[in-house]
Amino acid sequence: MQQSETPSLKGSHAAVTGGGSGIGAAAARELARQGARVTLMGRSRKRLDAVAKAIAAAGGTAAVEPVDVTEPASVASAFASAAARLGPLSILVNNAGTAESAPFARTGLDLLERMLRVNLTGAFLCTQAALPAMLAARSGRIVSVASTAGLRGYAYVAAYCAAKHGLVGMTRALALEIARSGVTANAVCPGYTETELMDRAVANIVAKTGRSADAARAELAAVNPMGRFVKPEEVAATIAFLCSAAAASITGEAIAVAGGEVTS
Repeated sequence: MQQSETPSLKGSHAAVTGGGSGIGAAAARELARQGARVTLMGRSRKRLDAVAKAIAAAGGTAAVEPVDVTEPASVASAFASAAARLGPLSILVNNAGTAESAPFARTGLDLLERMLRVNLTGAFLCTQAALPAMLAARSGRIVSVASTAGLRGYAYVAAYCAAKHGLVGMTRALALEIARSGVTANAVCPGYTETELMDRAVANIVAKTGRSADAARAELAAVNPMGRFVKPEEVAATIAFLCSAAAASITGEAIAVAGGEVTS
């Protein structure tokens, strides 16, 4: 796609959590391509720096703010620093997340709490940190990367499904509260996507079942009616659209990017 003379997100400042790899990195690159100044947030400074370097090489603007999204003090510090460096935030992409699997009977409270802390509490804290500036400006976009696991159930990942359903629910509630403010809140729900998280899911299947990696990948790909994995760039394009002026009337939605696996 040829970039327009005036990028659609020019003048925006976007924070992307989990921005060092996978969907987060793809979203950061796409938002920067469309003209946004991007703050990459995450735990691995090395990975964040690599993505920031790639964005700068392509002519974009990117800064790095290491953060632990589960720690309120870390979130507050990172968001204050980001605003001081690149200006008030107008876009937040809550992408930081993790997944672990276990049969329900062997899902301990520690596993449940881990899934909730990263996938739900982290998005809650980051949204609370970013929202005041958006409300003051009467303009903003909040996009949370949930999962099809936020729209349906999957065996052996009850804790992950609970957290992602919670993220979708929080998004919908927030959208109604701020509907007249000029700020929108939406969730994007990818199916199995070509990321390190999916690679770990394959490795887990191999370790527990003895199947080959190819067989495990084929099993996961078959869940998608298109018979393939989603690409991070496809999810990033949906995120970027929701951040655009064209999506001003879209709020409270949970949009599946999953090849027809989940429909509404």
